[in-house]
Amino acid sequence: MDRRRFLQRFGTIAACAQINPDFLIASAFAQSARPLVFLSAENITGNWDPTAHTTLSQKNIEGFVMGFLTRTPMTLDDPGKVVYELATDIKLLDPHRLQITLRDGVAFHDGKPFKAEDVKATFEYGAQPDRPAQWYPGPTDTLTITTPDDRTVIVDTTKGGYPAHLFVFLASFLPIMSAKDVAEGPGGVLAKRLNGTGPFRFVEQRGNTTVLKAHEGYFKGKPAIPGIDFTFTADSTTRMLSLMNGQASIVERLEPEQVETVKGNPKIAVSRIVSVENKYLWFRCSKPPFNDVRLRLAACHAIDRSVILDVLGSAGHASSNFVSPVKFGYVDLKNYPAYDPDKAQALLAEAGFPKGKGLPPLEYITSVGFYPKTKEYGEIITAMLNEQGFPVTLTVLEPAAWNERLYHRPGGGPGHMIDCGWSTGSPEPDLVLRTHFHASSHRITGLEDPEVDASLDKERNAPTLEARKTILQTETMPLLAAKAPALSLFTSAMIHAMQADLKGLFIYPDGSIDAARTA
Repeated sequence: MDRRRFLQRFGTIAACAQINPDFLIASAFAQSARPLVFLSAENITGNWDPTAHTTLSQKNIEGFVMGFLTRTPMTLDDPGKVVYELATDIKLLDPHRLQITLRDGVAFHDGKPFKAEDVKATFEYGAQPDRPAQWYPGPTDTLTITTPDDRTVIVDTTKGGYPAHLFVFLASFLPIMSAKDVAEGPGGVLAKRLNGTGPFRFVEQRGNTTVLKAHEGYFKGKPAIPGIDFTFTADSTTRMLSLMNGQASIVERLEPEQVETVKGNPKIAVSRIVSVENKYLWFRCSKPPFNDVRLRLAACHAIDRSVILDVLGSAGHASSNFVSPVKFGYVDLKNYPAYDPDKAQALLAEAGFPKGKGLPPLEYITSVGFYPKTKEYGEIITAMLNEQGFPVTLTVLEPAAWNERLYHRPGGGPGHMIDCGWSTGSPEPDLVLRTHFHASSHRITGLEDPEVDASLDKERNAPTLEARKTILQTETMPLLAAKAPALSLFTSAMIHAMQADLKGLFIYPDGSIDAARTA
């Protein structure tokens, strides 16, 4: 589907990203018969069910192994482009019914033919409210999914009362699982291994390395490279040294100074993408003191985000919204909290804590080794907050320990603020907004706000995508800026470095990679 046809059919205008699409695996690398060695900055969970986690490293592995109905490259020159994969056509039959036509001749890695029953099972399972990576816009009981034949799926949202066009963007988000696997439920085979339709098949977990092999039966043809070794390597210096000495093929999340180190090296190529991921300071809104919106706003006004961007250099991109500029509906918000110490002091006083007096000790949690410069800008944020009277201590953790403390739990999550990004491979804004700020999903902040819920429901239920964009930009997003359940610090620039003979990997704005196309 080209951009013109997509816009005509769905009336959508997506935002854009800067992306280099010109990395194809060179024949020299493919002919060497070496596996591609990818060093990841984040650990995996040990549960392979795609709906059981929101861990980016596993999402990236799923990108190699699993199949998706569509892909959305979100490129600068064609932000609305949709690339069909397991689907060959998607069209609205009426406001509440969406018809998906599926590709023929595709099989899962275990040999089961891909059919409409697999899409139905994936949608219904992924929409269950207890799934950590829940399929939005509504739970399973709001959907009626029928399969007139093996190649046709009809999604009916009449019961939920929301429009079926919401599934247009979501078609590129959730990987399609086998109905046979889904039938075993969360404790079954889904948790033990990946079984997809993608170019690489899951073989085993060998310590910190996920071993993938080229899938001979891939419907686009077997990849030229024999496989991928996807290895968790927490330390960014170790990742870079492994690349420079030839042990690694590609590494992710370079520090800005590492880019300077390698950019003149003829054996190494660098890719920089304005990503789908924003980095946030998330408030624990369900417990004092940040259950008070005045204190959240005071903290936001205490932080000079331009200083953080100076520290990040090439790893950051300015934005003033809760979603990345490559997400549908993005706009620079006029009321987004800006650095203003006077406002911070006025709000502290109004909340009963003049100059911060009477506030309890506060903990700000961040990670090191996964995202670039988190410790450095975390120290800056901590100093800025302390300067305005917030008694904040910074806790720096390696990724696994930080991951364990990330999410909301009864009584509120650990600490009072936590640093984290949120990356989803789709232009769909509700994968961020509804996930984090609707009371039905507590995720990190634990926010429960009827006004926010009502506005999120209103934008979700808009009759067309254009009407929805208007509500997002003029009502929902400004309301979130006024409520400040989190502060979006910047949009991440996804930086990868790779061996120079890797000329052809397509890197999506969420960090997932297409390694199937070869020279």
